[in-house]
Amino acid sequence: VQRGAAGPGLWYEKAAPGDRRLGKVVTIAKSKKFRDNHGKVLLEGHRLIKDALEAGAVPQTLFFSTVGHLKELPEAEIKRASLVKVKFEDIKIWSDLVTPQGLLGIFSKPNHAKMSYPAAQLTSSLPLLLICDNIRDPGNLGTILRSAAGAGCEKVLITKGCVDLWEPKVLRAGMGAHFRLPIIANLDWESVPSNLPAGIQVCVADNKDPGARADTTSVPGEAGGAGSAPGSPTAPVNSRAKAAPEHEDEEGAAGIPELATQRYYEDWARTPVAVVIGGETHGLSADALHLAASTGGKRLVIPVVPGVDSLNAAIAAGIVLFEGKRQLLRRHKREDDRQKFPAV
Repeated sequence: VQRGAAGPGLWYEKAAPGDRRLGKVVTIAKSKKFRDNHGKVLLEGHRLIKDALEAGAVPQTLFFSTVGHLKELPEAEIKRASLVKVKFEDIKIWSDLVTPQGLLGIFSKPNHAKMSYPAAQLTSSLPLLLICDNIRDPGNLGTILRSAAGAGCEKVLITKGCVDLWEPKVLRAGMGAHFRLPIIANLDWESVPSNLPAGIQVCVADNKDPGARADTTSVPGEAGGAGSAPGSPTAPVNSRAKAAPEHEDEEGAAGIPELATQRYYEDWARTPVAVVIGGETHGLSADALHLAASTGGKRLVIPVVPGVDSLNAAIAAGIVLFEGKRQLLRRHKREDDRQKFPAV
């Protein structure tokens, strides 16, 4: 192994081309077992690694193909890492990207409580929270997190049963959202309330048709926020909601709560408010509905053209979150106007 200097006090090691040991390290670092057992994550690409470093994530090892990649990163942060220069051809083999950028990093798994999120994100933050329920598709979860960051969500809670937050496909789809707002993952439903502010109202994005007659034996809808077409019957869904085991054969009668249902564009965003987005395959859990019922929450539906199936979970999340943002900003403006021009 040869050594080289990328700048004053910034030394790196130069690996032999085709070093199989390094390739094995990178391959293992992509696995959930590695993330769970060693508390480390693999990040790829200049933008994601730069966002991670600026947020305070701790780098362990950085693999790069040219010294120029290092010069674009915060020098004080990368001095703490082992720097290894490798051939770009090796990174192409290790990478999951169609067009690799020549930069990979193994980081300590970030702790949301120790992150320094961007000032612009914090100043734009709203009392709007997101809860992810049964989101199994990594591309969907990453896109949902990106929408949450764009809408100015204060926090995201990810419950058990969702795909791993640090799965490479989630990171790619998230486009840096992991390092823009607090995300608390792998939560039991029993611990969700303790991560919510007092007095919050929890609403669920569901596909129940607001024009349909209430049915006390219905089960949670699927597709995390997509709406049935107005006037169409509610689509039956997989009945494996998380009800008590002794009531599995009669979940509808086992106390799954009925919530007031309304269109997503009607007034629902109070301060503070949380939205639950369910996955497309397993839908909303009974736990999510019970939490919403306990806070006086509602079902929010996005009407779609008759005959069209429910919307993609990530699309539905974006629609509902940005509508929540619009309602909160409008409410805030009205309150400001009342303070400026008090009623006579």
